Amino acid sequence: MSARATLVPETHAGLNCWRLALPGGDNLRVAEQGGHLLSWVAGGRERLFLSPRSALDGSAPIRGGVPVCWPQFNQRGDLPKHGFARQLPWLTTAYDLGSDAASLELTLCSSERTRSLWPHEFELTLTLQLQPGRLRLTLGARNTGAQPLAFTGALHSYFACDDVAQVLLSGLQGRPEWDALTDGHAQGGETLRFDSEFDRVYSGTAAPMLLREGAQGLRISQSPSWSDTVVWNPHVAKCAALADMEADGWRRMLCVEAARVFEPVALAPGQQWLGWQQLELA
Repeated sequence: MSARATLVPETHAGLNCWRLALPGGDNLRVAEQGGHLLSWVAGGRERLFLSPRSALDGSAPIRGGVPVCWPQFNQRGDLPKHGFARQLPWLTTAYDLGSDAASLELTLCSSERTRSLWPHEFELTLTLQLQPGRLRLTLGARNTGAQPLAFTGALHSYFACDDVAQVLLSGLQGRPEWDALTDGHAQGGETLRFDSEFDRVYSGTAAPMLLREGAQGLRISQSPSWSDTVVWNPHVAKCAALADMEADGWRRMLCVEAARVFEPVALAPGQQWLGWQQLELA
């Protein structure tokens, strides 16, 4: 009988987490706080960046991994930056353990706490589907109330690298590009390099992207329901202003986010929306 995936509870720096592991060694760790993916090990290597200075006691959002930004992207609204989902406790609601694939589902529902910030009824789910060399994260939002609602958001993925100056990102060529640093508009280049602060949003249908550093490659794709892709690195000056980052932390990370930035998702009562980001060794 072949070995099967395992799912075990554990703590990480005091956070309640789940560890999902395949027999071949690929594994992930997700925290109940924020439904926050903290680690994804594939091909024998950690693929996500997690800042060692990040608060892991619930007092602040976690810096790194994959924060779930919802129901607001950044400061484009009246809510706290990136909304409230990334700081609230999620419940583990389903799992499936196979020999070469496994999945885990976490859920966040509207509550008195969320209604004090945002007057809507909802059910939010995050499904993590793990296979050898591949991970798919799917965010689902359902309007469980009697009134329409609208949201923006992102899967704010932080990818680990040895030196971001050696990283190349391709696949965004020709897409409308907005530079948040200069408010400039252009089209995405064939290959992006990161030798200074970088904060840009790419709109339109996403082709698979390739993130490469030397011989290491990661293919990143997303569903059309995420209408934008955000690419971000704070570089020296911005990183120095972030209390939860080491001074050289910018060198070891690059964010490539599946997002809704400019056009909110509108859900009528009872309607559901799904958006995924897939990561695959290349």
